Amino acid sequence: MVKSWNERLNTSGINGVKPTLRTIGDVVEGQPMLVPTARQVDDFIRSIPNGVEMDVRALRTALAIEHGAQVTCPVTIGYHLGTVAEAANEDLECGMELSAIAPFWRVLDTNAPTTKKLSFGAEFVAAQRKREGLKP
Repeated sequence: MVKSWNERLNTSGINGVKPTLRTIGDVVEGQPMLVPTARQVDDFIRSIPNGVEMDVRALRTALAIEHGAQVTCPVTIGYHLGTVAEAANEDLECGMELSAIAPFWRVLDTNAPTTKKLSFGAEFVAAQRKREGLKP
């Protein structure tokens, strides 16, 4: 049976700080790298104030610092951003108030690769960013 997005969000998974195995992008071999859980990403996004945006690179840096690492895994963060957004959409569809979901639109803009893969499209992201005075 396929798990819901909220079940995926709340799956503990393997996480922690581990040495990076190879250099890829801005991650250098040997650096302490955070491999976060989806819940850690969700919790951090919930701490971003209304009207404040943070790009994915800044999110990765802030998460790494918060957990005593130098970098955050770029692959894992991309996957978890999608999970956070889809779980938030599930919550809205179940009648939860907008103020009670993770404000993922403060990290994902309409051009982000993750946004383009969301089942509910980029229109919701654009509307929320506009509501908070953020660039599309």
